[in-house]
Amino acid sequence: MPVCPDCGTANGEGDDFCGNCGAYLGWSRTAAAVPASAPEPEPAPARTPEPAPEPAAPAVPETARTESTWRNVSRRVTARSRRNQSPVPDAAPPTDPVQEPPAPPASEPGPDPAPSSPPAPEPTPAPERTSTLEPTPAPEPQADPVAVQPAKPVAPRPVVRASAADEAQDGPPCPRCGTSNLPERRFCRRCAAPLTVTAAPPKLPWWRTRWPFRRRVRMGGSGNALRRTIALLVLAALVVAGVLLYPLGLSTYQDVLDKVRGTAPITPSLTSASAAVEGHPATAADDGLSNTYWGAPAIGDSISFGFRTPFRLVDLIIHTGDSADPEHYRQQARPLVLSLEVTASDGELHRKQITLNDQPGPQTVATGISDVVQVKLTVREAAGTGPGRTIALAEVEFFKRT
Repeated sequence: MPVCPDCGTANGEGDDFCGNCGAYLGWSRTAAAVPASAPEPEPAPARTPEPAPEPAAPAVPETARTESTWRNVSRRVTARSRRNQSPVPDAAPPTDPVQEPPAPPASEPGPDPAPSSPPAPEPTPAPERTSTLEPTPAPEPQADPVAVQPAKPVAPRPVVRASAADEAQDGPPCPRCGTSNLPERRFCRRCAAPLTVTAAPPKLPWWRTRWPFRRRVRMGGSGNALRRTIALLVLAALVVAGVLLYPLGLSTYQDVLDKVRGTAPITPSLTSASAAVEGHPATAADDGLSNTYWGAPAIGDSISFGFRTPFRLVDLIIHTGDSADPEHYRQQARPLVLSLEVTASDGELHRKQITLNDQPGPQTVATGISDVVQVKLTVREAAGTGPGRTIALAEVEFFKRT
């Protein structure tokens, strides 16, 4: 089981990288495979020499091969010297066709210059034929066989060990190479890729993707100061707009309520006029009858209606002429333009000019005024005026919001 050289974590046999720090584990395997005191390699078995003038030497290291060569040379020199010193045998009789060669003398082992290395097996030298006619000359003295050339360093042969089968590691696959890893590993055992995959950030709401609310990394800061400044400016603008546009906003809100809610008629508690023709008082304009009318002597006369409690005046309906019958409608003069003045409970005065059609029947005028306590109508223009003719205002109806 390889141990990480950086953090000391034990890993599986088939892992290439540490599961804790991601360090490469191949260096720790090499150090464990070659121990400090490695045994010497066993010598290779000697091969049987083929029949040849000179047998081939066995495959041995460079140092042992050099030493064996010097030993062989020394033995051959010694054997030749002894043969030259022994008497030459007589010639064989001519009648004998086969002459046996003399037996080679037994060779004595020479001194071992390197006792530390085991001696390599020597091939048996082939017998040499000696001529009976002329003697072999004595060889020249050889150099000291102990002085040898230094051998080249040979790297130790790696020790081959049977590796255990990879353990079944059931876990999430590596996002890069797809190798299965144990759940507690933080780095892949094949490619050292990080196994801790961070979750995707949640999706931002739509308003965070719009300027200036979207987050954007800027040089010198994150942009929070700019966003705060913009938010304060927007808030200040809304406050100013609310103060300036409050009346318009309130009026719009009230108009919406006028259209959504219902209406109901309301009767004035007090009716008066600046002038009236005899037999046609101001009270005839709010008696609920359209065949009676308030008679104004001239243009500029006015009629006023008072109410006990303030209310929201949604609209009013005006009937002109002395009758709703078209045949009697034009017997008297009819108002065409009226000036409307509405007084609120706080004393505020609302003015509006009303233009009417010269025809019989009701005509609706939208007002939308709150807290009304008094309504005043003044005749500004009239149709059909002449001597002996009065300006007839048949009926005025008021409607409040329920």
